[in-house]
Amino acid sequence: MTNADPIRIVLADDEHLLRAALSALLPLDGTIEVVAQAENGADAVTVTLRHRPDVLVIDLEMPGMDGLEAVAAIRAERPEQRVLMLTRHARPGVLRRALKLGVLGFMSKGADPEDIAEVIRTLHTGRRWIAHDVLEASVVDDSPLTDREVDALRETREGYSVKDIARRLHLAPGTVRNYLSSAMQKTSTATRHDAARVARDRGWL
Repeated sequence: MTNADPIRIVLADDEHLLRAALSALLPLDGTIEVVAQAENGADAVTVTLRHRPDVLVIDLEMPGMDGLEAVAAIRAERPEQRVLMLTRHARPGVLRRALKLGVLGFMSKGADPEDIAEVIRTLHTGRRWIAHDVLEASVVDDSPLTDREVDALRETREGYSVKDIARRLHLAPGTVRNYLSSAMQKTSTATRHDAARVARDRGWL
């Protein structure tokens, strides 16, 4: 127990048992307070913007809006938000995208709660912390996609038409079709939506 105010956190994870365990264990030494919980990405955005925690602890893999999409939405409204992302699988390319979004901490969901608490305290001081096993698994970026192909596939996942994608990316529709066709060849898929799904599953988006 310390005399300082506890670090206020939001816990976002679709696994109820893990979320419940962390919410019970992290506050034990009195330095951390769980002010809200969320079971999916959309709820994480809502409660984080409502409670304005010192640190958001969020799962990467969640149904619907995943952790990265939630962080992007949150930091668009609250760019100073400090984020610790938890993951079971550090897919190639994910760490790079998380860092671009401003995520300060990245560690395995299997980490000891005491270690997670220590990283939360580290992030609260403004420092970055990336677990060695996550870093090791993420440094191999085997994506064959170009940045523009990634952009086009990401917009496809959002449900935009080719015409809308072209407008959003400031490209000609024919150019967008070429990027999507190339991405389909590289992912061995028949449609742009399948290409986006495969690329997402492999951690290329």
